[in-house]
Amino acid sequence: MNVIFDMDGLMFDTESVFVKAWDYAGEQMGIGKAGYMTLKTLGMNIAASKEIWISEFGERYNEQQLRKYTKEFLADYYAKNQVPVKKGLHVLLTYLKENSAEMAVASSSPKWEVEKHLRDAKIYEYFTEIVCGDMIEQSKPNPEIYLKACALLNAAPKDTYALEDSKNGLLSAYRAGCKTVMIPDLWQPDEEILQIIIGKFDDLEQVKIAFENGII
Repeated sequence: MNVIFDMDGLMFDTESVFVKAWDYAGEQMGIGKAGYMTLKTLGMNIAASKEIWISEFGERYNEQQLRKYTKEFLADYYAKNQVPVKKGLHVLLTYLKENSAEMAVASSSPKWEVEKHLRDAKIYEYFTEIVCGDMIEQSKPNPEIYLKACALLNAAPKDTYALEDSKNGLLSAYRAGCKTVMIPDLWQPDEEILQIIIGKFDDLEQVKIAFENGII
């Protein structure tokens, strides 16, 4: 079995931290609290969400400043806080490892952040491969990140499960040919997503039970 995990909002409760980070960044940039942009750009990296930011703020948007102040806030926040893991993460990872699953991470976040969260939660060793937003050319919903993760796992996408919480992430995995499983966080699926997922679960413990019982 091959399983690829998203990170933000799927393994860790980081989406709420990004709301705070972009509130801070927006105020520093002079555009006001911008945490609500987290919901508008779920699953995308900063570069890929540029058009959405420009549509919202026009010439007041500055990508370099957003990167600077976001990283500034996150570095300070994570120096003082360990991000909470989502319900069932350790149970699911243990189950998959015991059943010889090959696991990877496909996250739009930068490598330093992904590795820090995995190490802090003591789950880094579960994953054979890690593909991050700064390791690819095209962000989710483009399938590049999932195609790369599958290639590194030496796994066919059609034989690979993708666990995601966002529309952009699910579209990315589906377009790569993976079996898409949704565990919602800030966003609930629309009709388009309901047509492409093979399962929707409230938490990762339910995903483990679904695997055990052959539901997915």
